[in-house]
Amino acid sequence: MKGLALIPRHDFAFDPTYGYDLEGLLAVPAPEAPADFEEFWREAHARATAVSVAPKLGPVEWEADGLRFHGVSYTSVEGFRVGGWLSVPIDGEITRARVVAHGYGGRDRPEVRVDIPGTATIWPCARGLPARSLHPDLPSDAQKHVLHGIGARESYIHGGCVADMWCAATALTELVPETRDVRLDYIGTSFGGGIGPFVLAFDDRFASGALVVPSFGNHPLRLTLQCTGSGAAVRDHYARHPEVLDVLAYFDSATAATFVRRPVHVGAALFDPAVPPPGQFAVYNALGGPKELFVLETGHFAHPEEAAQEAALTQAQYGFMTA
Repeated sequence: MKGLALIPRHDFAFDPTYGYDLEGLLAVPAPEAPADFEEFWREAHARATAVSVAPKLGPVEWEADGLRFHGVSYTSVEGFRVGGWLSVPIDGEITRARVVAHGYGGRDRPEVRVDIPGTATIWPCARGLPARSLHPDLPSDAQKHVLHGIGARESYIHGGCVADMWCAATALTELVPETRDVRLDYIGTSFGGGIGPFVLAFDDRFASGALVVPSFGNHPLRLTLQCTGSGAAVRDHYARHPEVLDVLAYFDSATAATFVRRPVHVGAALFDPAVPPPGQFAVYNALGGPKELFVLETGHFAHPEEAAQEAALTQAQYGFMTA
C-alpha cells in the first residue's frame, strides 16, 4: 500500500485499510448535502448562540505545565448543563483561546497535546458522556449514545453535542473576557474530530481547527464498511432501519466540511478499525478552505511507533496553528 510501510498484524475479521491506498483515500468524495442542510445548521447555531450559558467556575483542581485547571459548567441548548474544565496560564497574558473536544470515551481530565503559550482552553464533556456531563436520561456508552434520538434530525444527540461546543466557546468568553479579542481555535479527535466540521462551518468565531481521525465522514460509504465501536452500532441499526440514512445525511462530517472555509489541519489514518480511513479522508478532501494533511500509519490501534507518530502529529499541529 502506498503510504503504509507495513500493514500491522491484527486479529480483526476484516481489513482496517478497506483495500484503499493513499491515492484512493485522497479521491473519496463527500456526499451531496440535502437541500436544506445549511439552513438546518444555521438555525441550530442561532439557537445555541442565543442560550444564556450561565457559566460557573469551580475551584482550582490542579496546576501543571504552567497551567491552572478549574472545574467548569455551563448551560447548552435544551437547558442541558455541560461539565468540563477550564485551563488558563498561571503567569502571562492570554493571547489565544481554544475549545478542545474529546473522543467517544469522553474524558476524565484534560489531555494537553498542543501546548501553545498564552492559551486559555475550555475542555467540555459532550452531553451524556463521562466524566462531567453524565445524565440519567442519556446513555454514556458510545454504542448507545451514537443512536440516541437517531430517528429524527431534530432529536439526534449529535446536534446537541455540536451545540455544546458552540456554547463552550460562549462560556469561555464569559469566564475569561480577554478571550473575546484573541484567536479562537477548535481541536477534536475521533468523535470530537467528527463534530468539528459542523462547529467550524457555521460559527465565525473560530479562526482555525485541528481534527484527528475524524469520525462520521461519508455515511453512505461508512455504513457498508465493517468496523468496531460506535460505527458498528450505527451500521447494525442501519441494517434494520435503512431509512435512518435520511437523518444521517444531516450529520455527515464530510458534507459539513464542504462548508468550512477557515484553515484546518487533519491527521488521518491509513489503517483504523474503529473509524474507517475512507471516511476520515472524505472529511479532509471536502474541506473548502486552506488545509494541511498529516498521514498517520494507524488510528485507534496501538503500534510500536505510536508515541513517535503522536509527537510528530503534535509538532505538525503546533506549526499549523502558530503559522
